[in-house]
Amino acid sequence: MAAFFTVVFLAFAFPLLAFDISQSTRCVTIPDQMKVCRDVGYSEMRLPNFLGHSNLEAEVLPHSEDWRPLLQTGCHPQAQAFLCSIIAPVCLDAFIQPCRSLCVAVRDSCAPVLACQGHLWPEALDCNRFPDEEDMCLTPYAKLNHYAKDLPKPACQNCPSIEDAPAMKTVLSAFCHHDFAVTAKIRRFRHPGDESEFQVEGRVEFIRQGPLLPYDTQHLLQQWLLINVRCASALVRPARSQLYVLTGSVQPDGTIALICLFPWHKKDAGIALATRKWKHHRC
Repeated sequence: MAAFFTVVFLAFAFPLLAFDISQSTRCVTIPDQMKVCRDVGYSEMRLPNFLGHSNLEAEVLPHSEDWRPLLQTGCHPQAQAFLCSIIAPVCLDAFIQPCRSLCVAVRDSCAPVLACQGHLWPEALDCNRFPDEEDMCLTPYAKLNHYAKDLPKPACQNCPSIEDAPAMKTVLSAFCHHDFAVTAKIRRFRHPGDESEFQVEGRVEFIRQGPLLPYDTQHLLQQWLLINVRCASALVRPARSQLYVLTGSVQPDGTIALICLFPWHKKDAGIALATRKWKHHRC
């Protein structure tokens, strides 16, 4: 994922709005290979785009893939619309840029994800460069699932502690003092270019459910791995998988914080005893 941010920042070395909207443009169909914008709500895009890319195969497609890891974090529900309005602007009679208010909304949610990787929000996406809503531009919309707003969310955090072969009392104490405890298998894939990808494999099993929801927890942990990729890198060796007991709490702002991670190996009697005793344990 670090390589992703490097590519993106190189792409932003050119001023975004230095693109001359009076120059000759053409409309092309958004190809199926352009996954980040395939279901954005329109089928044709304008070239050159607002990054100045005019070659679909050599420039637009590879650069669009650079955005996929950020979008997969779910940092903002309109992040896709915002980014696609720049890299694949809709083909209409007028040039439609994202509104300043949309930029601010996406920036405020997604900049912390960038910061988690050690980067600032790109200067080329300075929201002051975008038009006010009085002009014709892409505005934020309020068509959101209000129930989803109340669900626990992943966030950037200090890396949780990892303790090998913990004693039974240590594990039971973590169960007592944290809001939830689950078991999950984390797999690390090795990709070309020395990039790694992490995935929660199989079902997430609850030890202490707390405020988590069964249908949402696997996705929640998957997003946590994407956002906290530097923490994830310390969990599993490349091309391996590891079962963990994870404990954590929900913060006042609705974000989850993983606090203790216990790798569960077959020889770890302390974890096995703690999970068996937990049902009848009094904190």
